[in-house]
Amino acid sequence: MTDAPHRPDTPDSGSTSAPPPPTTGLELRDGVRIPRRQIFSWALWDWGTQPFNTVILTFVFTVGYLLTESFLDPELAALGEGDPARDRGLAELASGLGLWTTLAGVLVALLAPVLGQRADASGRRKAWLGGATGGMVLCMLALWFVEADPAYFVFGAIVIGLGSVLSEIAGVNYNAMMVSVATPKTVGKVSGLGWGLGYVGGILVLVLVVIATGADWWGMPTDNGLSFRVIAVGCALWALVFVWPIFAFVPELPPTKGRPKVGFFASYGVLYRDIKGLWRNARRTFWFLLASAVFRDGLSGVFAFGAAIGTLSFGFSFDQVVIFGIAANLVAGISTILVGRADDRFGPRSVILTTLSVIVVAGLAVVFLRDLGPVVYWVGGLILSACVGPAQAASRSYLARVTPAGRESEIFGLYATTGRATSWMSHGLWTILIAVTGATIWGTLGIVAVVLLGLVLMWFVQEAPVADG
Repeated sequence: MTDAPHRPDTPDSGSTSAPPPPTTGLELRDGVRIPRRQIFSWALWDWGTQPFNTVILTFVFTVGYLLTESFLDPELAALGEGDPARDRGLAELASGLGLWTTLAGVLVALLAPVLGQRADASGRRKAWLGGATGGMVLCMLALWFVEADPAYFVFGAIVIGLGSVLSEIAGVNYNAMMVSVATPKTVGKVSGLGWGLGYVGGILVLVLVVIATGADWWGMPTDNGLSFRVIAVGCALWALVFVWPIFAFVPELPPTKGRPKVGFFASYGVLYRDIKGLWRNARRTFWFLLASAVFRDGLSGVFAFGAAIGTLSFGFSFDQVVIFGIAANLVAGISTILVGRADDRFGPRSVILTTLSVIVVAGLAVVFLRDLGPVVYWVGGLILSACVGPAQAASRSYLARVTPAGRESEIFGLYATTGRATSWMSHGLWTILIAVTGATIWGTLGIVAVVLLGLVLMWFVQEAPVADG
């Protein structure tokens, strides 16, 4: 996990020679012609599963339903808008959801690298991807049972947290399979395509939600949260329709030779030795995992709580949040696809540093210029949206460029683990700042602080090798 042989790293210790750099999976694909059907089949998984993040987690189910007066104590819900007690009750719902997503992050941190390691050893990445994707779909279906009553809030938050865990586990093997459809010269473009199509898929589902809302759900009753529960089921069906091509057309990577096949708990011992190996022989990758863990947690906070800020701090209605979500995903999808080409030309580190810097400035502007009204949220939010996707796609590209062949799922499992191991940062700071101030807007500063810390750490990480030409 060092640079290509023609660009060796400086040895980490005082030795006169560095260990020979391992061959990466991308290097083994150098010069291979990848059929377009395989590339788009891989990218369609993002398209099919993105509504879980866009519709369920960010713009519709949580903000439009789970974090509303439907789940407040009836006495609080009866208070008028702007009443301090009612506002604090809504803030407590947001804080409660943050708690359950934080606990979900802990579970991902414990499971992701070990499950990835076992997928590498067995060569059954598709099986792990299929199982986790199926579980995520079941979680979306389970949201049908979240009725509009405070008694169902915890159940809804737990199901969403579990869905987040399964989404991350599936993403580990999905990211690992990117090596099957990319080369050193195209990995940035391919990574950006996946993220970009994901955002576009989210747009289309949001548009369907807007159409259904404008048509009053075609006469369907909307009491007891029925419309939102139908949306969750619709997202599950959308995923089932579009995720199957990756299983039909993307080739499976072979099992990793020489990897020990041990029991589940013994896998943690293997993982410990592998992490020590990263520290000794691939220091750049080690520090990248640390830096990316921090800034990716900040990026997840932007999307996890962005719509809540619009609703609770800028007074956006549900329809306004959905319209903003459509615009934000359109901007994010286009920018991510376009910036993928810059990744291949200038390197993923340059893309990451640039986008994180813009996110910090835009986030601070949203907080301190909030008195100017909704225009601040529109401008700042769209700028944030244009940067989050490219930063995530470039981060995935960076890791693919430095991962040894046959260890993709394990390393991307570590990638998920390090990210979720720090998930207490943005979610925790969000929760604490809201609890202390009683106002949702100040939670934004917690997210900005985490992104800024990640930016500083990333500044000291070396660039990944970029193919010539």
